[in-house]
Amino acid sequence: MMPFGRPPATNPEQEKWKSKLDCFSHDYRVELAALVWGFLQQQEESSEKILGIDIKPEPHFIACDRAALEDLNRRVNYHLQEILGILDGTKPDREVSIIGIGEGQIMLLHFEPDPAPPQCFEQIGKDLNTLFDELEQQLQANFAD
Repeated sequence: MMPFGRPPATNPEQEKWKSKLDCFSHDYRVELAALVWGFLQQQEESSEKILGIDIKPEPHFIACDRAALEDLNRRVNYHLQEILGILDGTKPDREVSIIGIGEGQIMLLHFEPDPAPPQCFEQIGKDLNTLFDELEQQLQANFAD
């Protein structure tokens, strides 16, 4: 997780979203792996979209454009370089990478699920829209307090 600009004094309320997103990604590893795999399969070959979760105004999934992330990296003095490097090295058939955006910060959710993402997608057995809707409802419920 990288704050943009000067790191502010730690405010527990501003940090809460990170731990909620961490818990969500842990509780829904298989479903997120299926979602990311389905999302990537739906993209055109030339597309460089990365799945993201934007916390504001309420938690929802978004498609992050790689070029926009690179532009943001330049604007924040290359503080996202490590995240971009991890994204470059991600093996989508084995690993899951999702960008989390909230409270003026970005975090990377990156994990290797068991089973692998293609098998997670088969195991879940739902179409991509249903999976998006169900996970987004769970995501919003996890952030509801």
